[in-house]
Amino acid sequence: MTATEQLSILFQKHPYAFGKVVDINPLTDTLFPLNLTANNTELSPELVADTAAFTKWVASKTAINNCRYAVGGYMEHRTIYGRSEIFDTVDEPRRLHLGVDIWGPAATPVYAPVAGKVHSFADNDNFGDYGPTIILEHILDDMTFYSLYGHLSRASLDQLTDGQSIVKNQQIATLGNEHENGQWPPHLHFQLMLDIGEAKGDYPGVGKLSEKEQLMQNIPDPELILKFANATKA
Repeated sequence: MTATEQLSILFQKHPYAFGKVVDINPLTDTLFPLNLTANNTELSPELVADTAAFTKWVASKTAINNCRYAVGGYMEHRTIYGRSEIFDTVDEPRRLHLGVDIWGPAATPVYAPVAGKVHSFADNDNFGDYGPTIILEHILDDMTFYSLYGHLSRASLDQLTDGQSIVKNQQIATLGNEHENGQWPPHLHFQLMLDIGEAKGDYPGVGKLSEKEQLMQNIPDPELILKFANATKA
């Protein structure tokens, strides 16, 4: 049974335990599915390497398509990680995206969709990394799972403490700009995990394609919580 299937069963038992990650009106807002694979011929190496140009390109996609956010990425095999050496390993480069990205303006509010506590947080301040990151711990029916929020503003880490209680729909952060979020176009990396081992303030958001099946045993599809499907443009 995959991690998505395990959490799906739990979530069906607790449909009212889950709230929002970002503000969205399902009746009026639409979302643009952002394709960051090699099939997207607009994504030249030069564009992706230029953070300012990359940021402008992402913003243009939401504006032209009259969408509130651009979204996507769960288990998407992406070429864009070639812009940073942190994703390169000797045997196989990491290119498989493990969460869902929500691309929107810097300072966009981010919320905890499930009650829990602050597990850990850190500023992963490397080119191409998460930048400011928060991990929350949640327990339902004695089942523990975690949610990760990456590419935040540095101010999001102010006043946080490990073990701090968090309620559903509590604002926990804002999106960082490209100067503080690991030098990416402003967006949220939202990821769920069943087990994070000894990780603190950081957990891989990009994996190896050859390990996809193994990764899916621990990393559920965030759509379980986001429920973006009906608002995403075809």
